[in-house]
Order: sequence, then C-alpha cells, then structure tokens
Amino acid sequence: MNNIDKIKEKIYSWTNIEKNPPFTEVELLRIMDEVNQHTLRLESKDALAILYAMLIYYRLKRNVTDDHLNSSLTELMTETDHPVVEEVQSLKKYLYLNNQLTDIDLSQYYVRETDFDPVKLKKVNALIKQLENIESLQSYLPKGTSEIKTAASSIFDQVEKLIDIANMISHGLEQKKSIQEISSYNEEIEKLTRLIQFFYQALPSFLKEETETDPLTELNEMIGLTQVKAYINQYYHYLKYQKRRKEAGFQMIDEQGLHMVITGNPGTGKTTIARLLANIYYQLGLLESNELIEVNRSQLVGSFMGQSEENTLNYVKKALGGVLFIDEAYNLKRADQTGNDYGQAVIDTLVSSMTAKEYANKFAVIIAGYPEEMNQFLWSNPGLRSRFPEGNFIELPDYTDNELVKIAEETALQNDYFFTVDALRAFEGLIENSRVDESFGNARTVRDLVLKVIFYMGATQNMPDKENWIEHMRITAHDINRLDEQRNSEDPMKQLDQLIGLNHVKEEVKKLSAFVKVQQKRKAMDLPNVPIQLHSVFSGNPGTGKTTVAKIFAKILKDCGLLKRGHLVIASRGDLVAGYVGQTAIKTKNKIREALGGVLFIDEAYALFRGEKDFGKEAIDTLVDEMTKHNENLVVILAGYKEEMERFIKSNPGLESRFKKYFHFEDYKKEELLEMVLYHIDAYQYELAPNVQDYLLEQFSNARISGNGRFVVNLINEAIQYQALRMDIDSDSYNQLALLKKEDFELAWKSSRGIEQ
Repeated sequence: MNNIDKIKEKIYSWTNIEKNPPFTEVELLRIMDEVNQHTLRLESKDALAILYAMLIYYRLKRNVTDDHLNSSLTELMTETDHPVVEEVQSLKKYLYLNNQLTDIDLSQYYVRETDFDPVKLKKVNALIKQLENIESLQSYLPKGTSEIKTAASSIFDQVEKLIDIANMISHGLEQKKSIQEISSYNEEIEKLTRLIQFFYQALPSFLKEETETDPLTELNEMIGLTQVKAYINQYYHYLKYQKRRKEAGFQMIDEQGLHMVITGNPGTGKTTIARLLANIYYQLGLLESNELIEVNRSQLVGSFMGQSEENTLNYVKKALGGVLFIDEAYNLKRADQTGNDYGQAVIDTLVSSMTAKEYANKFAVIIAGYPEEMNQFLWSNPGLRSRFPEGNFIELPDYTDNELVKIAEETALQNDYFFTVDALRAFEGLIENSRVDESFGNARTVRDLVLKVIFYMGATQNMPDKENWIEHMRITAHDINRLDEQRNSEDPMKQLDQLIGLNHVKEEVKKLSAFVKVQQKRKAMDLPNVPIQLHSVFSGNPGTGKTTVAKIFAKILKDCGLLKRGHLVIASRGDLVAGYVGQTAIKTKNKIREALGGVLFIDEAYALFRGEKDFGKEAIDTLVDEMTKHNENLVVILAGYKEEMERFIKSNPGLESRFKKYFHFEDYKKEELLEMVLYHIDAYQYELAPNVQDYLLEQFSNARISGNGRFVVNLINEAIQYQALRMDIDSDSYNQLALLKKEDFELAWKSSRGIEQ
C-alpha cells in the first residue's frame, strides 16, 4: 500500500464527529498544502470534502466560527453526499443557533396572578417580540433527520405554539377581559426553556463549553512536565484523601498545608501551575475561591517605615479564601539592601499572617522564582522557609527541544499558521541558537520566535490570492532562513579579506575556520572529532586591528555553527574587578553571562594580575572556572602587548593550559599605512594633491608610529580640519573643497600624537 492509499484509508475511516479525525490539524494542513501544490493527488471529491470537513471540525473545536473554509466545502457539497461532511457542514449552523438561544433569559417573561394588567401586558408583548426573533432563526435549520435537528425543530414548534398563546393573552388584556390561560402560558415558557437545554445537550460534546474546567485534565494536556504532572496528581489525591478522613471524623494535627514553592527558569510555566493549584484547592473545597492574587516586590515593599506592613496585609486580606502568588519572591530580600530597604518587613508580615489565627488556613501562599535564587532566599530566611514543608516544593524543568517544537507548532496553529516539515527543522535551529544560558525563556522565547517569523513574513511577502487560502497559513524553511539571513547579511570572510595588511593573521583565522567546519561536519556524521581549542591570545601594539579581527572572528565562528550568537563583548579590568571582597566573582560572572554564545575580548588582560593579594586574581580564577563550565558556548580572547601577555599567561597555570592559539599582530608597514590613508580619504570623498603620497611615505619611513591604524585616522581628521581653516567657503569651488594638500598634512603631522622620531 503506497502513501496516497494510506492517507485515503485514514480519510474514509472518519465516520463519526463524536470522535477526533485520524489526523491532527497540522497534519491536515500539510496534506492540504501538498494537494494545493499538486504533489499529492487525491482525485476523489469525497476525500477532498472529508479533508475540508476535518479542518472545519478542528476549527470549530478551537471556537473559530467565522471560517473561510466553509465556502470551499459548500462548493464540494454539490459533488458529494458523504454523511460526515454533511454533519460538519451543519455544525456551524447549529452552533450559531445555540449561541443565539442561550443568550435569551425567558424567566423574565413569567407572569404572576398578582401582577397588574398593564404589567402583564408589557411582559407578554415583550415575549412575543423575543419569540418572533427566535422564529426568524428557523432559516438556519439544516436539512436532515439527526437528533440535533429533531431537538431544534421541537424548539420552533414550541415557539409557534407559545406565540399563539401569548397573542391570545395580549388580545384579552387589551380588551380588559378575564384571562384564564396565565398558568398554561408560564408552563409553556418552562417547556421552551427545557427544549433549549435539551438542544444544547444534543450538540456534539466538543462544541459544549464546560461549566467547570477540570484542573487535572488541563494539567495533563500541557506539553512536557512529566514528573510535575505525576507529583501534582499524587498531591491532588492526597488532599482529597485527607479531606474525606476529616469528613469521617479523623483528625490530623501535622497537616502538610497548602503553601507551595515553585521554582523554574523563565518560561517553564510557574504562573500556570500556580493557577492550576488554586483551582485544585477550590475544587476540593479547601479554599473558598480559586482567585489568584499576583503580586511582586514593587507592590509590597513601601518607601517609608510601616508602609510595607500595610501593603502586605492589604494583599493578604485581598487573597483571603484564595491564593496569594508572589513571583520572583527573592527580590523581597536583596543581598545588598541598605537600612532604607523594607523588604524584610514584608517577609516578617507575611510569615506572621500565615500563622496568625485571623488569617491562618484561610489563604494559601505560593512563592515562585528561579531555582538558585529561590534556594538562597529561603535558606537565608528560616522563618519563611519553615512555613513551606519539604514536600511542597515543585521544580519545573526546562523544556526539551522536542517539547519546544510542539509548543512552536501549537503557537503557530493558534494564530492560524502551520510549519512545513522542513520549516520545523529550520525552526529547531532558531531554538538552539536562542538556548545560550539560564536566561533562555523556554516556552516564552519559542512563542516570541514564532511571532517574529510571522511578523517578518507579513512585513516582506506579497498578499496571496484569496483562493489559495493555504498560502496565508504556510510557514516554510525559506521564511525562517530569510529571517536568519537578515541578521547576518555580511559575509565575515569577505570582511576579513578587505582588511589592510594582517596577512599572517588572516591565514591563521582562515586555517582555524576551515578546521572548525571540518570538525563540525565530522561531528554531524558521528565521526571522531579533534577537540576544538579556540580560546586565543591576541598580541600586538595598539591600532594593529586586534578588536576588529576579534569581531569578525566571532561572526565566522557563528557561521561555522560553533557559536550561537556570534557577538563580541569587550571588557577590561574595570568591568571584571570590584573594589571589595566577594563582588569580583559576581562582576566577572555577569560579564561572562553577557558574552555567552559569542566572544569575550579582554583588552590589556595583563592588568588583571597585580599580585597575589589583588582582587584581579579572583577575576582570573573565576574566568578559568567559567571557561571550563561553558566550554562549547564561549570563546575568550586575551589581548595586549606581546611581552606583557607572555608573562601574564605564564604566571597562571590555569590560563596557560586553556590558551593554545596565539595571534601576533605586527605593526603596519609604510605602504599599508598609506593604503589606509587612501581608503579613508576615498570613504570621505576627498582627494590628495599629487605630492601628498610621497610626503606621507617619507614620513612613515622616518618615524616610528605608535597607534598604527588609530594614528592614521587621527592624522586624516587633523588634516581635514587644517584644510577647513584655509578654505573660503563662499568662493572656493567643489574641487578645492575636496582637495587635501601637503601643507594640511604637514600641520596635521606636527600636531598628531603617537610619533617617535
């Protein structure tokens, strides 16, 4: 059986709308895409109609009622009489009918014997108008003999009967006659109400709005979180068991309690789990409400004495009967807080409220935040820590790549898009490039990436034809790759080649790049690969291009697939070393975190070491540890003068063992310095007088230049300024304004720094 036959067999197997179709909605969209592109030929009109019916089924399930697919299905309906297609086509009409009927409150039209006649007449006439509105909906009644059709027909029969009774009563009241049909009138209204309810019950289950969502079902439908789901299911049954024991007359003094700690990295679902717990507590009758009051530091901590206590108590009172949820709770107690910070007052008030007779057991506290920060926070506050039993800690794991891909598919689908199979593989690359450090936003980042792709598609593509509706929804690998290409439009190898001089450095970078590409290819083919040592030492005088090459090197490594971001972070001693104990490691880690996925370039790196008692040693030790920890996610380049860098590297065995690549940047030759001058002159659209080049070559030959490329830029800027001094703007021609003369450079040379004769 070939692939088309298998697809057809699955299509025809769907004969009951009370069951889900044999394909997911995304699978259906991909099949329809192949049909649209004529790469899959179904030939049968029945098969195509059933596919459309399946899509509409899913969209109705997602509450998409204004559906562009209905017109296509209506056309196919003329060529097929397949029963399941007809049922789905009817569903939208039934759904519209139900929505109109359930919005009507018939109880307001009941008439009491004690009502005055004008009141009775007003109610009866109002009912007649309402019934006539219902009667007009009869045109939405589809053909057929299903249970739903029978239930709907009964409603319209009852409406017709009730209109007759209401008209009779209205006429009698207007003629001021005695009315005998009041009790019958009310009974017929009750009967119509029951028929509307019966019609709702006859609708397929997936179209009915649940009056009460089961939190455990909602939890189990979430992507991933296998261990968390298992724990919360156990926790639910434990709470239910204890509740029944109490109802049977047993007591438990040492209850586990409802207060909970939820930890996890960004985007792992902390707030979602907190809401589900609130629903579980309410459903079990442990709390009076399922309301979740969300607060953070800014809402609790006041700016003057006493305000924090007042704020906290106000939110506790607001949360009574429900759950008080404090996100990023560790911000309440900051390590560097001063006497003017009242976060501790919030913690003390909260602890007191959790145990005080007035509030205890009347609300639950759920605190949440990142794992490491939450652990440090709780252990530093024993009073708060003791209020959360060991069993009431939930740690949410990061999502796996497969789970994140499912979240991406779901996000796209909710926005009426779908990924092709190739696009999904390309999107995995976007996810991988974003997963750089612990700040990766998991589901949040993936949703942002999907929306970014959608935005870029909408901003750059032409509007598809109305008939080709599938093109409005399709995300291709080309769409994702174009987004990635937009970020990295410049070829870094071309940028490297365009640099003046540096021939030896260029060759080394190209050699290293080729080596990295080969090893990455071998890794992809499951072949043994040689460990890649990329941490490097760039030595040379100022202005020899070390920073420029480092920036290009970072981009090259990203293109090779080794680095995820390919950005350059420049740091010096001041960015890494603090002025007091314990803070240097924090500063260094923060700078490394900023550079993850790219290159950390430490200029004048030898300044980090000024002796054993200097805080710089702590920065070096932290750097060595972090390089080991983030070995495949960070490249470190140390830069400075050659001799100083050699002494610095040899002074620390940890550095010496990690830096294997050395690039020495020679001073530029006189011809290269002149080439730089010509490059910048051309960029600024100036011209040199005929004798200037000979003058500059002579000067570059006779003087020792410190600063190299920087000196050239400064020299040109000075020459341009001296040229401006001798210009007569009103009378000089364009050629004169663009011409730099020898005298301009003579004056610039004398005033420039960095010349050693």
